[in-house]
Parts: sequence; C-alpha cells; structure tokens
Amino acid sequence: MTDMSKESTDYFGLNIPFMQFIGLQPEDFSPQLTRTRLPWRADLTNSRGDIHGGTLMSALDLTLSAAARANDTSTSMATIDMTSHFLAPARGTVVFEATCLRMGKSIAFCEGRALSEDGELLVTATATFKVMRPR
Repeated sequence: MTDMSKESTDYFGLNIPFMQFIGLQPEDFSPQLTRTRLPWRADLTNSRGDIHGGTLMSALDLTLSAAARANDTSTSMATIDMTSHFLAPARGTVVFEATCLRMGKSIAFCEGRALSEDGELLVTATATFKVMRPR
C-alpha cells in the first residue's frame, strides 16, 4: 500500500491525491506533448499480474486532461467521454503520452497512448473534456 503521508506530488499545477496513491509520476507538460510514468507495483495488478486496466485508464485520463490544460493552465477539465483500446498487457513500468488535438471554448479533444519502457504500444485512447474556466 502507498504511504499517503508523503509530500504531495505536483501534477502540472494540481494536487491529485488519487494519482499520488497509484504512484503516477509527472514528466513533461506542454501543448505539444504531455507525458507521465507509472512504475509497476504488485498492488496495481490484476489476477494475471498485469497492471489493472482501470489503473491504466485512470492514468490516461489524467495525462489526456493535462494535455488539454497545457493550452490554458487556468482551466480544469471534466471528462465527458473516453475510449480506450487495450492492445497488450502492461507488465512493467508504463509511459503515458498525450496531445490535445483541439482546444475550444468549452470542449477539448485529446488523444494518447500507453507504452512499455521498450516502446511497445499497450493502450490507445481518445477523450473529450468539458473545459472548466475560472469565474
């Protein structure tokens, strides 16, 4: 189990306790590419020892929404829709990469992927977000 008493991690300007809990590590944050990394841990796996699909989708959701926020960091995102295609099991550390295809006034469209450290494509994803602007 992860020790939640650790100092919180900055997820591109946000504190997100669940991402800290699963151990997601922020790496790159720009309108061109957002990247995070998830080290393999036994408590994140399914009955086969692969990283659980729900864990992968959670990490992708954060990485995709961060890609949209990279265009305007004063915003936050609410997931409207996310589609994932699982191509191979995640059996080690996973790298997530995402880009924002279009950032509108109220909707953002993003795409991303999960890769093994060796570059094997594990998951592809697309997502649509409601752009939440400060009042």
